[in-house]
Amino acid sequence: MRIATTIFLTDETITPVRLALELEQRGFAGLYLPEHTHIPVERTTPYAAGGDLPPEYGRTLDPFVGLAQAAAVTDRLLLGTGITLVAQHDPIGLAKRVATLDHVSGGRFTLGVGFGWNVEEAADHGVEWATRRDLVLDRMRLMRALWSPEPTAYEGEYGSVRASFAYPKPAGGAPRTLVGGAAGPQLFTHITQYADGWMPIGGRGLTESVPVLRDIWDSAGRDPKALQVVPYAVLPSPGKLAHYAEQGIEEVVLQLPPGSELEVLRVLDDYAQYL
Repeated sequence: MRIATTIFLTDETITPVRLALELEQRGFAGLYLPEHTHIPVERTTPYAAGGDLPPEYGRTLDPFVGLAQAAAVTDRLLLGTGITLVAQHDPIGLAKRVATLDHVSGGRFTLGVGFGWNVEEAADHGVEWATRRDLVLDRMRLMRALWSPEPTAYEGEYGSVRASFAYPKPAGGAPRTLVGGAAGPQLFTHITQYADGWMPIGGRGLTESVPVLRDIWDSAGRDPKALQVVPYAVLPSPGKLAHYAEQGIEEVVLQLPPGSELEVLRVLDDYAQYL
């Protein structure tokens, strides 16, 4: 099982370069970074975990810049977003950014896709909350048109692009894509339409959820062997990882604290028992 990590990198934490070097030297498989462009002060959206929103949410580094730094100083470390708020991006620009990062990293990039939870943040990007899932699907289809080997036009409900020369291309035609979100038929159907699998936050309830996802995946005509389930932001224990292994899971993303270099390296020392 590959053991990757995720962290809220901020202007107050360990740097992307230092973390990436330590991860690769210690044998960790990957680094995933989350995204928040900003956190409006006047906010009615509750924090899902309860209580006050942790300060790192409003200090998060741009994941593509952080991952580009990580790519520049490593050779094997897998790099990903966990997740990219696709609805909050211009899809043509995002397609270029994704393809470029995948190209300069030698095909090491995974695009984590999410729909967001912060209504006010999305609203500042002009996102209509009720239709954000349809918007994400439309933007993913547009980006995949730009990643096609030949110039391919796309006309969607929310956007369009002419047949265009758009290089570089991601390795393999499109980056590995995982969708985050709570289990359910709507999310699972969404996954079958453009993604390689699911990124369940925390990794709870997989015994019940994964068979449902597999049924929907199979009904969509997707290759049963191709489905990937990657538990994300996991606080590990030997029993939990053993359970994932029994489920056939091949990669787990462990949560690191948004702390100083000393604090993060201390946790990596502890996590080394799972490598």
